[in-house]
Amino acid sequence: MNHKKITIIDVAQHAGVSVTTVSLVLSGKGRISLSTAERVNRAVDELGFVRNRQASTLRGGESGVVGLIVRDICEPFYAEMTAGLSEMFEAQGKVLFLLQSGPSGKGLMRCFDTLLTHGVDGIVIAGGTSSISGLKEKADEQGVPLICAARSGGIEGVDVVRPDNMLAAKMATEYLIRHGHKQIAYLGGLSNSLTRAERLGGFCATLVQYGLPFRSEWIIECDYQQKCAADAAETLLTHYPKISAIVCHKSSVALGAYFGVLRTGAEVGGGAVDSFFQQKVALIGMEDAPESELTEPPLTSIANSAREIGHATARRLLLRIGGQNLEAQNIIVPPGLVERESA
Repeated sequence: MNHKKITIIDVAQHAGVSVTTVSLVLSGKGRISLSTAERVNRAVDELGFVRNRQASTLRGGESGVVGLIVRDICEPFYAEMTAGLSEMFEAQGKVLFLLQSGPSGKGLMRCFDTLLTHGVDGIVIAGGTSSISGLKEKADEQGVPLICAARSGGIEGVDVVRPDNMLAAKMATEYLIRHGHKQIAYLGGLSNSLTRAERLGGFCATLVQYGLPFRSEWIIECDYQQKCAADAAETLLTHYPKISAIVCHKSSVALGAYFGVLRTGAEVGGGAVDSFFQQKVALIGMEDAPESELTEPPLTSIANSAREIGHATARRLLLRIGGQNLEAQNIIVPPGLVERESA
């Protein structure tokens, strides 16, 4: 005889409630009325639904699962941050449930609802997106702690753990200026990025501080793909050969720019006036990656401590999962210089 496996959807339909409501009753979370909870439990018994680890709940009503929503796990920064989160949660016996909302963040609400349905203990939203309205209210209603990581714009009343983007750009620009560069461009990021806006703010303010003008035509948009960055760097240097240094929005942009510089016949690295016969262009990237060591010369970077951001985010969320009533904080993790070559 073929017996159909009873699912949480079957329980919801039998009880006349949503899947989310069933999940909350099973996990012991949220503000569910006694009559609704009884109806759900009665449906569970009548259908013979088998309660798994999540459904039966652990001590304190915890599932042992934490949800993470990122736009694109292929971005090196988010991959490193995710590793930091996983290290901390696994040390506490919890596992990470990872979902991608897509580069534009359009799938954020769908991902968020999926995590709530699965009865996670807490949710981390990583990366910037404008589609954040109503998330805090949903999380509060269902008793699920929420935290934002690596976002430039936060949610009112929600903890944010993020890098200091303005300081990172200031450090990168000052590094190049100290090595004699005065014709400095900025490459990478898209105009709708709050992170890019902060970094450009630090870049432009530093140029002004040192009495150096910035030119809008030397500030170039491109995504994080290396080919896009290579093409953009080649075009920029072909049109403006006096540029002697480029601040790169991400490590992947710096790696792409490296090949773009070589395409023009110039060399990478060196001070502002390094050789009368051979043009040299210095590169410095943000969000350091191991691949930066593989170029010749290796590329200097400003590390935004992605793994430490993951650690700090996990520590904060674990406190909230543990029931601590804390005021929302904006936690900023400072950057650091990773010097690999003389600019």
